[in-house]
Formats: sequence, C-alpha cells, structure tokens
Amino acid sequence: MEENPEQRMDLTRFTEKIEAVKSAIASVIVGQENAVDLVLTAILANGHVLIEGVPGVAKTLLARLVARLVDADFSRVQFTPDLMPSDVLGTTVFNMKTSDFDFHQGPIFADIVLVDEINRAPAKTQAALFEVMEERQVSIDGTTHRMGQLYTILATQNPVEQEGTYKLPEAQLDRFLMKITMDYPSLDEEVDILRRHHTNTSLVKLDDVKPVLAKEELLSLRTLMEKVFVEHTLLRYIALIVQQTRTSKSVYLGASPRASVAMLQASKAYAMLRGRDFVTPEDIKFVAPYVLQHRLILTAEAEMEGFSPVKITNRLIDKVEVPK
Repeated sequence: MEENPEQRMDLTRFTEKIEAVKSAIASVIVGQENAVDLVLTAILANGHVLIEGVPGVAKTLLARLVARLVDADFSRVQFTPDLMPSDVLGTTVFNMKTSDFDFHQGPIFADIVLVDEINRAPAKTQAALFEVMEERQVSIDGTTHRMGQLYTILATQNPVEQEGTYKLPEAQLDRFLMKITMDYPSLDEEVDILRRHHTNTSLVKLDDVKPVLAKEELLSLRTLMEKVFVEHTLLRYIALIVQQTRTSKSVYLGASPRASVAMLQASKAYAMLRGRDFVTPEDIKFVAPYVLQHRLILTAEAEMEGFSPVKITNRLIDKVEVPK
C-alpha cells in the first residue's frame, strides 16, 4: 500500500502534462473532446486506433496533432487502390558497391504512423499491417525488423463512400484497440470554427505547435499504468459485459478475450487520464463501446431493424449490474 502516495505524486506531474497536451489540441481543433480523450487513452494503453468520420471533421488533423505533441518520429501513409505492400513496408535493393542487398525502410517505420484512408487499399496491402500491428515487427525476405517501444498506428477511414474501398477484415479490425467515430461539430462549435478562420488571429497552425510530451515520459506513463488498481469485482464486470456480446440474439459474432484485455487496458489508461490510480465502473462504461463496436458482427435481423454496433453495445452494458 506504500506505493500509492508516490504513485499519486507521479500522476499529478503527468496529469499536468496531459492537460497541456489537451489544451494544445483545443487551440487547433474546436470541440471533439471525446475523440481527443479516447485517442490519448489508446496511446497510453499501447494500442492502435481506427478513427472513422466523414471528410472534413479533422480526423487526419487530430492524428497529426497528437503525433506532433509527442516528441517522437512520425510518418504518414496515404492508402490508395494501387498501393503495394512494399510501398508501405519497404524493399531490399541491390547495392553495387558492396555486392549485397540493403533494406530501405518504408513509411511504416516510425514511432507514430498515420495510415490515411486505410480502407482505400486492397486486401494485400492491408494485410501488410497484420504482423506489425500485433507483434510490433516486420519480416521481410527472412529478416525481422523490430519497431520501437512507442509504436502506434492511427488509421482513418471514411464510412460513407463504398466505391473504390475495401472493407477491413474482422481479424484486422480486432487488432485495433479502439474505433472512434468523429461526428459533425455542434452549431456553436461550427460558429467558433468560422470565427477563428475569419479573424485569423486565434488560428493556430500545425507547424507552430511544439512537442509537450517527451517520448520517454510517455513510455514511463505506460509503465505507471501497470500499477493502476483494479478491484476483482471490476474484472468480473468486464468479463460479464464481454459475455453478453456472445449470448445476445442481436449479435452474430461476439467479442473475443482480446476485447476483454483491451477493455481492461483502456479503462486503466482512462483512469490515469483522469488523474486517478484506480479504475471505477464509470471508466469501464465509458471505454467499452469504443473497444467493442468494431469487434461485433450483428445479425441480419438486428441490422434490418436499424441497430448499430454502438447501440447494441450500450444496451448490453446496461444489462450488466454495476458493481457497488
């Protein structure tokens, strides 16, 4: 029990850093507080993020901004229908001077990688991310290339257009810790966006944003996350929520144990984001829909009735009794 005061002192220091990150994001992006919290939660929990939304709601800007605020290597890959796996991973090139093959790294080699419009590339190129997302390594021509400890993929996709897109397979979706949906801004938020652009005085450009969090600080935050306290009743609560997805008549394919672990990690990270060293049922209820929505396949009947995975997830969570 002696660890708690020391741990809380550390959390206070890091809470200030996290607040600085959030205020820096707010200076560039109006609203979207939920999406910002969730992206930071996923990065803290050492997970990849899928951001979905119509064009123009700042999906790419948010991903680039988060990467800029963490002092880490960043790269961006724009997925297109003609993109080949070697364009993403890299390729071996024959070196005439040494009479040997040199490996030229692709854009996937960075600490934070933005994969823009991930559903635009065909299955072969999407599959190139399989190994790197799960095992943080790439095997090319029999040689394994390992990624850094911070390695995170932030992927975006447009849910509206079907033409020229390739649906991500369930096995790949399962490798994303969270799927976040970015909606249109409210009326007041949109007025604020217009005001910023009109006056141009309060408009902060991406190039003017300076890093707030060092790479080492983020990694030590992840280490602290292991000490976040979770009661046994809350572990059971997570398991019961996941069990509900497997027994519901509205769900054709329920969540796997990977989803349970993802929910645990995400709730611990979210508790830290809130400046606490213990998890509450509210933390679990907050992250659960985003951890589960992309992992469930609904039955045809549920889809015909107009249900979405998020709506079903929220109904299933409400069925489980919250621990006292």
